[in-house]
Amino acid sequence: MEDEVRVKIQNREFAIRGSDDREQILKAAAYVDNKLKEIRGSAKGLSDDKTAILAALDIAGDYFQLVKEKEDLVAEINQRSKRLTQSLSFALH
Repeated sequence: MEDEVRVKIQNREFAIRGSDDREQILKAAAYVDNKLKEIRGSAKGLSDDKTAILAALDIAGDYFQLVKEKEDLVAEINQRSKRLTQSLSFALH
């Protein structure tokens, strides 16, 4: 059974159960809390719903940027590996 982790987001406490380890859950909660604080600080007077949606969109943007960077790195590694394999093949023949 997964242990319950208590986190604080926007001065509200939540009990979280998940498959991630405790430190990962705490790190994710802190990240969400910081995003919410950023949004609140830059756009005063937003409702909680709008703040949450903007924070979710910002987090999704961060996620997709990291996915793109990972894909670019994998493509570069594959390209370099192919060139290295070709160079080795040429050198051995």
